[in-house]
Amino acid sequence: MSPLETLGFALGTSFASGLNLYATVAAAGLFERLGIVHLPEPLQGLAHPVVLGIALALFVVEFIADKIPYVDSVWDAVHTFIRPPAAALLSYTAFAGGVPEQWKIGAALLAGSVALTSHSAKATTRAAANVSPEPVSNWALSLAEDSIAVFLAWLAATYPVLTAGVVAVLVILALLLIWRLFRFFRQAVKRFGRRSSGGEAVAPSG
Repeated sequence: MSPLETLGFALGTSFASGLNLYATVAAAGLFERLGIVHLPEPLQGLAHPVVLGIALALFVVEFIADKIPYVDSVWDAVHTFIRPPAAALLSYTAFAGGVPEQWKIGAALLAGSVALTSHSAKATTRAAANVSPEPVSNWALSLAEDSIAVFLAWLAATYPVLTAGVVAVLVILALLLIWRLFRFFRQAVKRFGRRSSGGEAVAPSG
């Protein structure tokens, strides 16, 4: 891969990692092992049976946790400290030794930011979905996130330059989603505060 293609690959897998790190790593490794895609040489170790086994085992754990309301939010909170750093590490590793160190670091920072954006969009969406008592929305969101992560892992390895453009659009949409959900939560807190204040005012007269 050229540096531009490697950057596209890094951005695609970073956005996917923000949604589901273990699905991304497992998918990339399986695609490489089956000959469906050709990963950058430094990342071909993802196809090693040990790496694949760990990634698949952790994916199974996340697959279950991601379907349980509120457990998914706790899982996302913990993975705030795992997904973005892991995406940055994958990006840094993807570049061959001939790339200047400053470009590797810059790409890693960019990849970590992209992963943090998709992770934040996922976490806030799940928090909003948990307000609903029915479990269907959690299952639907989880399956959609896993599918997008696997698809982006394939797209990033197959059409890395195209993937860079797709990720740019996805990042904008994710930021818009975070902003709208933040406004929703803020308004909900204000309404709850007004109701609480009203209740306190009526209580003494009763």
